[in-house]
Amino acid sequence: MTDTTPRVEPAAARQPGRVALLLNHPLSTYYLLLGTTLLLLVLGLIMVLSASSIESFRVHGSAYTLAQRQAMFAVLGVVAMVFASRTSVQFWRGASWFLMGLAFVLLVAVLVIGVEVAGQRNWIDLFGPFRLQPSEFAKIALVVWGASLLSQKGRRLDRWPALLLPLLPVAGVMMLLVLMEGDFGNTLMLVAITFGMLFAAGAPMRLFAVLTSVGVVGVIALTLAAPYRMERFTSWLNPDADRLGFGWQVTQGQYALGTGGFWGVGLGASREKWGSLPEAHTDFIFPVIGEELGLVGTLTVLALFGLLAFAIFRLARNTHDPFVRLASAGVGSWIVMQAVINIGGVLGLVPITGVPLPLVSYGGSSLIPTLVALGMLMAFAKSEPDARRAIRRRSTAESLRRR
Repeated sequence: MTDTTPRVEPAAARQPGRVALLLNHPLSTYYLLLGTTLLLLVLGLIMVLSASSIESFRVHGSAYTLAQRQAMFAVLGVVAMVFASRTSVQFWRGASWFLMGLAFVLLVAVLVIGVEVAGQRNWIDLFGPFRLQPSEFAKIALVVWGASLLSQKGRRLDRWPALLLPLLPVAGVMMLLVLMEGDFGNTLMLVAITFGMLFAAGAPMRLFAVLTSVGVVGVIALTLAAPYRMERFTSWLNPDADRLGFGWQVTQGQYALGTGGFWGVGLGASREKWGSLPEAHTDFIFPVIGEELGLVGTLTVLALFGLLAFAIFRLARNTHDPFVRLASAGVGSWIVMQAVINIGGVLGLVPITGVPLPLVSYGGSSLIPTLVALGMLMAFAKSEPDARRAIRRRSTAESLRRR
């Protein structure tokens, strides 16, 4: 006879796991954003100190000059991040036009008074050795302005004119200005931001097919128009054909990753940073991580970026505020695409475009806007209704304990 008596599972078996409990906490998204950001930042400071020591001594006479500057950028960035994390959604909505106007002023100014570095006229001298890269500031400006613009259109976004105007023309002019500086990498980041916000706004997939086709034609034209871009592309297809020329950097980066093994050769013991690997502390810091910290180090970096992406897109998915959803999608597309292009270029999966690894590579112009953007998302995570209630309960409990 079949036993039809219902089974009662033990209470412990029905309890959600510890990970599920942590993820269900109202402030879990905020803590994920904060934790992964700080861990990547600390890892970046350590690796910049290691990767830049030889170049810093050769150029400045001290092995610590570049690392000290990066530490200063990190302090400024964290202060800006903390400020941004204490703002409101209304603050960013109100600042959207100011940020976009300032971004255009800087992008035009760099064409007039900018200085050329490594073949790209995309820097403005500030004071001493410090420079500003307007194209980095343009990314956060496009995120805030685009999110504010699209969120105000509401149900009209189901019509193409409302969806694309004036977002696409304004973003296109911004991309053109960045391209005129010779900065192809950050042009791709602006494209990623625009696509990310359009996707979050509910744009149909046929629109992305059209825009992608236009973009591919544009990339081909730009590649054919600039000999150095064509050489980069051909060296990506076959690095062995020009190992001592355009294939040198990719080849040396892969040597660094290959010699690291599982645990790495040890922190500070990289051989490639002694001059064999160009830009070891900036665009090619990932191979130094692989050489010194091994597969464990590279997988840790990938896991941290994965957690950061999870937190950002979780915020975009769960929020009821269209501005928060669109801004989160823009920032997430920016950071994820930049990390993918940087690491993909190092591994030889995509052509090298000269973009740094977010939060890890050397450079204040990239680091500070990224930290501000993440601080903005932290503010959004804390402004969600459940998060606000949790913060109020915690504040009330702390007040009662003090009494």
